[in-house]
Amino acid sequence: MIAITLGLLTTLGAVLLGGHGSLVRLSQPAAHRAATTVTVHPETAGDGPLDSPQMGDDKLRLPNPPAGFAVEREGFIDFAYPPETRARIAPLMEQAANIRREYSARFGRDVLGSVRVHVARTPGEMATLAPHGAPFPSYASGVAYPEIGYVLLTIYSDQPGTPIDLLEVFRHELAHVALYDALGGHAVPRWLNEGFAIHLSGESSLTRVGLLWPAVLADNVLPFSQLDRGFAADSGKVNLAYAESADVVRYLLRTRDAQRFDLLLNSMRGGANFDTALGESYKLDLAGLEYEWREDASQRYTFWPVLLSGSMVWVGIMGLFVLAWRRHRRRQQVTLERWAREEKQEELQKQAQARLHIVLAPAPKERAFPSVRVGEVEVPKVEHDGNWHTLH
Repeated sequence: MIAITLGLLTTLGAVLLGGHGSLVRLSQPAAHRAATTVTVHPETAGDGPLDSPQMGDDKLRLPNPPAGFAVEREGFIDFAYPPETRARIAPLMEQAANIRREYSARFGRDVLGSVRVHVARTPGEMATLAPHGAPFPSYASGVAYPEIGYVLLTIYSDQPGTPIDLLEVFRHELAHVALYDALGGHAVPRWLNEGFAIHLSGESSLTRVGLLWPAVLADNVLPFSQLDRGFAADSGKVNLAYAESADVVRYLLRTRDAQRFDLLLNSMRGGANFDTALGESYKLDLAGLEYEWREDASQRYTFWPVLLSGSMVWVGIMGLFVLAWRRHRRRQQVTLERWAREEKQEELQKQAQARLHIVLAPAPKERAFPSVRVGEVEVPKVEHDGNWHTLH
């Protein structure tokens, strides 16, 4: 019953927040790691997030496909995958060109010049396909190495019964590579990289919003200065870091500020660091951005403390049933009114036909005059002076 309750409330929340189209899907809790993806950036490992590989002065090397993997090229992507998984890989191949056009249009420049994608059966096998010295967090179901145009995916989760939306993860990882290409390889904060990849890939927002609500209500969101570290596998804040990053990017991409975001990216492409680019485009520093976002988030989620209180949960459920019953009654009323209109129309048609059905009485027969034969008629005569005269 609790699961049903939460599902109903989450669905209702999605309806009420339907106007925020740029919100994106929250990664699942730890038991559902299939939804989580990461990107590693070795060139910023020294002061970057804790989940970045420690590469030192070494360079990433693109690994060869494993023995026994099928290799197939589709446009700009070389796919390597276990042959028996071909049916799962086919949708990725079919969508690759469309994704490339979509992302290039978003940045106003060509991106995703050449990419190699290796698809593993399981997360454990995926870990063996990572470049030497560039590990990734165990919660990842997809990894991008934009510096070498390399993407790793896994078909199956290590959590039984947890499906992976392979196309969604594929779009997410290609979004990381596209952002790297669009910025000419210049580094961006991890939270911005992840949040924008979620937005660009079009991931669903429902579960992420569900996790962000209680964090905002409890004033337990991550400070922006610590947001990048939230992606570390041992931080315990991975899901919240994804949810918060996605919502901050949503805030930056508001309709009135969409052009400012493009200025932000162009400034970083020109070599400016994020703080400088943020000041040039939004006239804010990081602390100012955090303050504005917190104010916006608190206004957007103020309704939920009442709804989520213990007694009000059941009130909310009853409200949903009442709403459904009212909708059913309205549909019945509409049907009855339609039937009444149709019956009235039929009656009017019958009356009109009755008025037009005029029965004419038979015309009176003409009176028959008796025919007279001349020979049978007596012609009158008169006498005059003793003589009879016939009248003519």
